[in-house]
Amino acid sequence: MRLGARPAAGLTHSKGSRFTRRAFVASALAAPFAGGTARAAGALNAYSIWPENYARPMMEAFEKASGIAVKFVRFSSGEALARVTAEKNNPQIDVLFGGPVETFTAGQSKGVFEPYKSPSWADLPARFKDKDGQWTAIADDPLVFMTNTAFLKQHNLQPPASWGDLLNPAYKDMLQMADARTSGTAVTRIFSILQAHDRNEDAAFAYMKKLRKNIQSYTKSGGGGTLPVGLGQAGGGIFFIVDALFTRQKGYDVQISFPKEGIGSAAECIALIKGAKNLDAGKKLIDWATSPDMQSLLAPNKINFLPAHPKVAADPSLADVLKGAKIIEIDEAWAGANRQRIIERWIAEVLNAG
Repeated sequence: MRLGARPAAGLTHSKGSRFTRRAFVASALAAPFAGGTARAAGALNAYSIWPENYARPMMEAFEKASGIAVKFVRFSSGEALARVTAEKNNPQIDVLFGGPVETFTAGQSKGVFEPYKSPSWADLPARFKDKDGQWTAIADDPLVFMTNTAFLKQHNLQPPASWGDLLNPAYKDMLQMADARTSGTAVTRIFSILQAHDRNEDAAFAYMKKLRKNIQSYTKSGGGGTLPVGLGQAGGGIFFIVDALFTRQKGYDVQISFPKEGIGSAAECIALIKGAKNLDAGKKLIDWATSPDMQSLLAPNKINFLPAHPKVAADPSLADVLKGAKIIEIDEAWAGANRQRIIERWIAEVLNAG
């Protein structure tokens, strides 16, 4: 589940469709599809960076529409990227599904994807597709500030409206947000801060070092801090809107706000794996996921991503939350090329600063 700690790497199989089910147990270190690799024309394997409760209904709908069975394992973006890179010479999956674009641009630089342009490719804005078809967006996911309403009242605070507001001493040891070693949410947050500082790395890292003093904990997954904030165990954090709105929809009294300087958004992408054993089936999943067929199912399933396809309108309640928000564009090519270096600097200068 997305709220609170996302499930650790664990094999998930869509259920409820007409295909035969098997129970799997897989550790994060084991070959996830060992003994169960889909090789038939009507089956495929995938790693999903979307958590199980978002990916499962999409995979079930694809199975129903296509007759192609899908086996998928959920990993955080860092783990998924590490796996597809390590498996480059013996791919275990056909498609990498979901996850922020910088994960895909980083994978692109490692040569793990097979270029493929779905029929929807031409309809998409430039920021939602690689020019060579190495990845294509299936949704968009802005970051937000999320704070606990009772915490704000207790400290006589308004919801934070600038990056500087999070440095308020009232938040000391009361913020939770994701760890860049494992989470794409964290990496998008860091690149948002860099972009808000006009890519002045020293200024951005000086800000993050100050922010470190208010961090209660860095969570493994991007949504891992949402439940503590909802429960009032933490005062606030920075999350993707898909997680923040899910928290509010579950009934927790939280506030969602945006910094006046702007905040980044991550295109959520899909890509075909080079050397995929089920190439045609993988292409069909990409055709479907990049089309209105899948993206029109987001709102009915209460999945708060913005559709990437221009023919699918955002849910009115989601559009209302974003009204007035300043979303700044992150240069995904630069982010992908500098991803590892920036993460290593964050570990050395921010995480280990204590």
